[in-house]
Amino acid sequence: MRKDLWLAVAWTFLLPYLTCCAHDGEEAHGVQAVKPAALYAPTAMPDRVILTWNGDPRTTQAVTWRTSVEVVSGIAEIVAADATPYFPEKATQVAAVSEALKTDLSTAHYHSVNFKDLQPGTRYAYRVGDGTNWSEWFQFSTASASPEPFSFVYFGDAQNNLRSMWSRVIREAYRDAPKAAFLLHAGDLINTAESDAEWGEWFGAGGWLNAMVPNVPVPGNHEQAKREDGRRRLSHHWRPSFTLPEQGPAGLEESCYTFTYHDLRVICLNSNERQDEQAVWLEEVLANNQASWVVCAFHHPIYSTGKDRDNAALRAIWKPIFDRYQVDLVLTGHDHTYGRTGFDVPEHMPTEAESIVGTQNVPTGVQAVDKKAGTVYVVSVSGPKMYNNSRHEFMRRLAEDTQLYQVIHIDGAKLRFEARTAIGQLYDAFELHQQGPGQVNKLIEIAPEVPQHLRPLEPAAKN
Repeated sequence: MRKDLWLAVAWTFLLPYLTCCAHDGEEAHGVQAVKPAALYAPTAMPDRVILTWNGDPRTTQAVTWRTSVEVVSGIAEIVAADATPYFPEKATQVAAVSEALKTDLSTAHYHSVNFKDLQPGTRYAYRVGDGTNWSEWFQFSTASASPEPFSFVYFGDAQNNLRSMWSRVIREAYRDAPKAAFLLHAGDLINTAESDAEWGEWFGAGGWLNAMVPNVPVPGNHEQAKREDGRRRLSHHWRPSFTLPEQGPAGLEESCYTFTYHDLRVICLNSNERQDEQAVWLEEVLANNQASWVVCAFHHPIYSTGKDRDNAALRAIWKPIFDRYQVDLVLTGHDHTYGRTGFDVPEHMPTEAESIVGTQNVPTGVQAVDKKAGTVYVVSVSGPKMYNNSRHEFMRRLAEDTQLYQVIHIDGAKLRFEARTAIGQLYDAFELHQQGPGQVNKLIEIAPEVPQHLRPLEPAAKN
């Protein structure tokens, strides 16, 4: 066959294949990114289902969810769970309180139910919907009538890249503490206060965990939105998204609140505003506290780990109250690094010249107890946004560039704290042992599994 004829025949057969391949390539490379308005559009199917508390964890449980505006009223069904598939036949219905929220992407209806008169120490199954469209059946357990050992998980700022980078942290935490009583978030859940897409990412990262394990959030500065007069206010997403206690100072409902879980008093504060008013409320709560352990959670640290950051005014207002009532543990975020104190904390933050770089692993053993009140202060970060650490010498453990979650176990007179990396490594740990009424706890350091993670120091500038 002549060469030119052979080429013509070959081209006749190859041309359709090459054209097809070219079109396939164009389609593959021409895929459009899904727009946030489509990805996070509300529908008649419930989404953003989340458990919180508005009352006593032994006898109540709150649930909140979102739908499109075509769902005018919501319903929840609840029943004591059993191992048969017939439990739904015994479920009772509870009408939801519903409200509309207009966001930058859409308008949605948020629905909330507060299940009451539950039995302590009981596993319940529930679902939410409108009578036609239902979520799956979820389960939760009420707190037992009397104290027993339990754990909870604490997260510092999630804030950025929630869907891609924070999701692994909350899921790894669940692998490590699958029976956690609740998940505590120390503010800056999101980055832009009223970005519905970011709130959608936060809820999506937690997924069905939010509907099975109660959440305890406090607001950070990134949950603050600008008002028309230039001042700041709490995001309009906050109160529709969660159903939280409303017993704090007037005007701070659901952002300053307290509850008791077994023998732990949890006090959640809003460090963004009205700190003096909250100090009066805090003093009253602590003066009437009957729980053995006290944990306070808020966003801005009493002892900052962020370089060139200090909250001296906040420390002056709240720390004397923590000292007076010997608060056991203070959990914060904001600084996008990790730092944890012992009891030997300074009254004022040292300057950079006064600080000494902490590079040694903390030895195990009982630490000396001085005249301080015995409060341990923690700053942590769970999301991917990272800052420089101030490296104050009074911090027992530090970290930079490390995503962390913390599991806290309480068993009678012993509290165990474990900070773990996003891949589950034990990064920091200690125990607090109560010594009796009015006495300072015994602090026992636990050896970590990995070295302290800090960036190499930059060379000092030459004169």
